[in-house]
Amino acid sequence: MIRRLLSVTLLSLIASSAFAGGYRVSMQGQRQLAMGHTGVAVIGNAETMFFNPAGMVYLEDRYNFSAGATALIADTKFQNDIYNWTNSTRNVGTPMYFYGTAKINDWISAGLAIYTPYGSAVDWDKDWQGSHLVNNIDLKAFYFQPTIAFKLSDHFSFGGGPIYVNGSVEFNRNLTRSMTNEQGNRSNVTIDAKNVHAWGYTAGFLVSLTEDFRMGLNYRSKIVMEAKDGDATFYDLPAFAQGTYTNTTFNADMPLPAELTAGFSYKMDKWLFAFDYNRTYWRAYDALVIDFNNGTPSSVNARNYKDSSTYRLGLQYTASDKLSLRAGWYFDESPVQEGYFAPETPRNDSRAYTGGFTYKINKNFGVDVSVSYLHFSETNSSYDHFIEDGTPVTFGGTYLTSVFAAGLGLSYSF
Repeated sequence: MIRRLLSVTLLSLIASSAFAGGYRVSMQGQRQLAMGHTGVAVIGNAETMFFNPAGMVYLEDRYNFSAGATALIADTKFQNDIYNWTNSTRNVGTPMYFYGTAKINDWISAGLAIYTPYGSAVDWDKDWQGSHLVNNIDLKAFYFQPTIAFKLSDHFSFGGGPIYVNGSVEFNRNLTRSMTNEQGNRSNVTIDAKNVHAWGYTAGFLVSLTEDFRMGLNYRSKIVMEAKDGDATFYDLPAFAQGTYTNTTFNADMPLPAELTAGFSYKMDKWLFAFDYNRTYWRAYDALVIDFNNGTPSSVNARNYKDSSTYRLGLQYTASDKLSLRAGWYFDESPVQEGYFAPETPRNDSRAYTGGFTYKINKNFGVDVSVSYLHFSETNSSYDHFIEDGTPVTFGGTYLTSVFAAGLGLSYSF
């Protein structure tokens, strides 16, 4: 039971990492989010550090700063017609970012990016029908990315840098579908892993074929999160189970898959059009291995994810020197295969509709606003890999999820 419990818990940390198949917070800049989260071939402000660090050397000003946060509300409805089960959950998140760049000379730029691409909260009603899989989860992850870029000519540049990640996860679920203590309270456990950290890197290339047409490529490496000495604490156990479920610690390596993004942008008078294609290599997550510190044998758990794609479109119209308007759309594929759909991350294929604007207070200072709506395809799916008393237990039904987000950012350059 402990092995299965921790398997599902750490699955939540990994699968919560992307809207395309979990809960990836694709909100790393208000300007680019308003344009469908395109940006691999767009030169705008310091946000380019995330989308393609090679673009830093083409920023006009010597110093560029961008910071912002987004409030998102995710609603999920669950229904199982066979057993007449219904439930719902509403969860709020606030991803943020900060980017700063400095032009060392005409050919070299450097900077620092801090952002939160992985972070979510899911909180179902206590003792709901799927409480043996999850009651609630709270995931936080901060990325720190020092970056440098080189311009080899007016037409070609490259850039990149290391990425350090630090985060935590807290997770609660009931032990079984029926176990209670003598007072009738459901037996449950909380998993808590702090200071989960890892290293990776990013690298990008940018080609300016003309002043108006650019092509970009960016790669973000697989990052292996190292959870060490996490705590598993049990609550409301009946007397007969207190010797079986003892508090313990665990270690686990959790891979976050590599990503490759390619795209182009084209400028025509006051209009700017952008297209990005993103490939996430989720196939790297075929199994989760957990090592326990109380003598319990290691647990190897198959997940069988598949690679997934995201298609993004963005449009910008410069109405005046002070006002720029933006709109966008993207489609995310889910990497979750049949039989692996879990309520920790109730997400399916999704379509996003985005918009926003920038208003410049003066030449150096601007306010960036974005709004987005994500609609996830309704799915009738199940999770078939929970083991109780040696027998697989299937839990499933119809899930319908949507996310609304509104963000505010500030940009300053000089």
